Amino acid sequence: MSRRDAGFTLLEILVALVVLSFLMLGLSQGTRFGLQALTAQGRLLEERAELDAVDRTLRRLIERMDPGGPNQAPEIQGGRSALAFTSELPAAAAGAARLADVALMLTGGRLVLRWTPRLNAVRLGPPPAPQEAELLRGVERLEFSYWPATPAEGWVNAWTEGSLPELVRIRLVFPRGDRRRWPDIVAAPLRERPPR
Repeated sequence: MSRRDAGFTLLEILVALVVLSFLMLGLSQGTRFGLQALTAQGRLLEERAELDAVDRTLRRLIERMDPGGPNQAPEIQGGRSALAFTSELPAAAAGAARLADVALMLTGGRLVLRWTPRLNAVRLGPPPAPQEAELLRGVERLEFSYWPATPAEGWVNAWTEGSLPELVRIRLVFPRGDRRRWPDIVAAPLRERPPR
């Protein structure tokens, strides 16, 4: 066995160490990039989940608008920046009464849902205080528009008719620099009273 076959030279060991350090550097950079991407994706999914929940809630409330009865017009007050109507609440929020007087509005940058349960009985005491839930925070502007049954003029900014609009459009505008973007929410109110 010659001296050359006995082991590695110092130069070979240094080259191996340099190659190994480049590999470790690449692995650590890749891991750091992967963790940053995972964190960013988590933030986006969290923001998206919040907007998805608001979208589903608003659509459901509008789709369940009470159309009134044969001798009773629906109770709806539609403005450009607020909407009040009677709707059916989800079972989790309703408690004993499924029907409630609902109002959607913007208060201090917060999209707020305010509701008062509607009971089919005569009250003996004072009416219950409205309950309030914050649906979304950091909203700059909330805009409602309504599509009439005879759309001669297209979308209108206020609803004063004695019937439900064909469609309700909700636009959420976020402040400049906010990464959240959401398309307009368009929902069709219930056209006739469901069988009970």
